[in-house]
Amino acid sequence: MAKLGTTNMRPLLSLDALKSFYALTKPRVCALIVFTAIIGMFLATPGMVPVEILLFASIGIAFVSGAAAAFNCLIEEKIDAMMARTRGRPLPLGQVSQRETIIFSSLLGGLGLYLLYVFVNPLTAWLTLLTFFAYAVIYTVFLKPATPMNIVIGGASGAMPPVLGWAAVTNQVTPESLILFLIIFCWTPPHFWALALYRRKEYEKVGMPMLPVTHGEKYTRLQIVLYTIILVIVTMMPFSVGMAGLIYIIFATLLNAYFLFYTVMLYREYSDKLSMKIFRYSIWYLGLIFLAFLIDHYFKFKFI
Repeated sequence: MAKLGTTNMRPLLSLDALKSFYALTKPRVCALIVFTAIIGMFLATPGMVPVEILLFASIGIAFVSGAAAAFNCLIEEKIDAMMARTRGRPLPLGQVSQRETIIFSSLLGGLGLYLLYVFVNPLTAWLTLLTFFAYAVIYTVFLKPATPMNIVIGGASGAMPPVLGWAAVTNQVTPESLILFLIIFCWTPPHFWALALYRRKEYEKVGMPMLPVTHGEKYTRLQIVLYTIILVIVTMMPFSVGMAGLIYIIFATLLNAYFLFYTVMLYREYSDKLSMKIFRYSIWYLGLIFLAFLIDHYFKFKFI
């Protein structure tokens, strides 16, 4: 395991090193973050997003998101080494050192904030910095190892990307952007708790107080259903306030029906296979519901 201050006798700009640093940023998570931020940008304007804003906001948010992920990997290195899902990450494998991770995270995050502040607007930069702090410090350091409600409280940081995208275009936070925030905020618990059920023994082994560990499997399954119902209600809000039209509500209804069906099935009878199916479906769910938002925004049809 890599230790602080150790020096790896390998070129830092080698292909293997670059792959390791790239892996620290959790690219798939980062891609979903940037995607929802971009949707937020387009929803914030009736026309097209200025190319400069689209480019620099996307890159800046991606860089800060990657920096937060790297910092998360640094803090959770020992835990990651004990879990099957995460033991293949660069730090537990010794592919990068703690010192290199700190430098990498600082440079990447600093560059991202600079791009946002100079080429987008200061509000977006400050909100992104606040999001970094909420995830990398408040959630990772304090909430995650301390409370089974870590996902609910910490989900606020993960729900910020569309707000950041909205602010990048409008230089303000509006009620509409907060509806986008609420969708991801309510989506987060059923998404992560489905995974926590599947990995409950590993979380118990490392002493992580995830909900299935502290309150049991059946209680967690009930909470997944309840939060999915809340999510269904929240995803109806854009249509009810005139923010979205017919295309969105059709997609949202279908996606919600499948999500609720799967979670009720899981509550009635647990299986690892179904739990992971819900986890994977929830990722597609979020991407598709935001994509439906985008399509509806530019090709809006309303009930007569």
